[in-house]
Amino acid sequence: MELLLSLGLILVLGFFGGVLFEKIKLPKIVGMIIIGILLGPSVFNWFSPDTVIQSISGDLRMIALVVILTRSGLSLDLPSLKKIGRPAILMCFVPATFEIAAAVIFAPLLLDVTLVEAVLVGSTVAAVSPAIIVPRMIKFIDEGYGKKHQIPKLLLAGSSVDDVFVIVIFYAFLGLEKTSSFNALALLNIPISIILGILLGIVVGFGLVYFYKHVKLHVTYRILISLAVSFLMIGLEHGLENYVSISSLLGVISMGIILLAKDKTNAKEMQIGYNHIWSFFEIILFVLVGAKFNFTVATSYGFAPFALILIMLVFRSFGVLVCLFGTKLTKKERIFAIISYLPKATVQASIGGICLDEGLKCGNLVLSVAVISILITAPLGSLLIDNLYKKLINNNEELEEIVKTEFN
Repeated sequence: MELLLSLGLILVLGFFGGVLFEKIKLPKIVGMIIIGILLGPSVFNWFSPDTVIQSISGDLRMIALVVILTRSGLSLDLPSLKKIGRPAILMCFVPATFEIAAAVIFAPLLLDVTLVEAVLVGSTVAAVSPAIIVPRMIKFIDEGYGKKHQIPKLLLAGSSVDDVFVIVIFYAFLGLEKTSSFNALALLNIPISIILGILLGIVVGFGLVYFYKHVKLHVTYRILISLAVSFLMIGLEHGLENYVSISSLLGVISMGIILLAKDKTNAKEMQIGYNHIWSFFEIILFVLVGAKFNFTVATSYGFAPFALILIMLVFRSFGVLVCLFGTKLTKKERIFAIISYLPKATVQASIGGICLDEGLKCGNLVLSVAVISILITAPLGSLLIDNLYKKLINNNEELEEIVKTEFN
């Protein structure tokens, strides 16, 4: 009964907290996190560490992460990414790499952490938020903004892979920190894990494509089977971890990419279904990460986390400019791209509490920096995008009307 009561509170309060923040033109995820903070040890302490819901929060976050990555795979059209060209490919990893590099340089100085801990902090914060970017870019595409240089499509493509890149880096270095084996052999496991994860996802993806083509199932059952297979891949990774390293999460997104590449119609139907599932896990994910946040512990680090986040954002902005170097984008369009790549949310909520769950010394620090980055960048980025996009990127239809008027 305790678990059901906790879930009920999370869903009801999280939903209304999100609606309230949307009413005041702020991201609903910020409202959900604040609800979590109120329910957690910082205020009412209804969800203390010994409650049932907190004991399974790690598993719930992993399910949410599977949903996030599968959605990314089902929406990642590689031919379209290739068509947009070099900037889109660079946006997938260069800004995040700049941001992680900033953490590696400055986190040891500001927060007294080791090199591996600095990478964990950096990779937790470095991902951009599809929850904020995707709906806005789709809206801008529909309205005709940025069509000339395909800016919304560029940002859509880059943000999808950006998350995957960061998650892979995080889990690779999490393994190093857990085993305390930062050496050449341990580093060699990272590319092996990536390659085996991709191969696993490709094999599973082709298997599911074959199965779905020969066994006609309703989209609900296709999603259930895909989820079950994703969980099995994660189980396989943990079962073989003493023998070989496999990035099962990379396998999950590779599976989604194959499903899209080989059967777009079914993949799009499944993507819609995963979006509905995400509506449920989104509330749970953001409320629970807020409930784990301890305000007293977070304030013990002083202003150092804020300073680190600011420095990382500056580095990320330079990374975006590097990606756009040599393109035909105007100065205003480049500024818009920088602004659009500021918001943090989804990945930070998904992996922010993992180091704490694993009992790592840096657990509270990583969680604190993750939550602070969401609370700062999600509303700031959303407000800037919503209020400046009409000034920074052109509406193609309006340009055509101006040209017609002048020539007539």
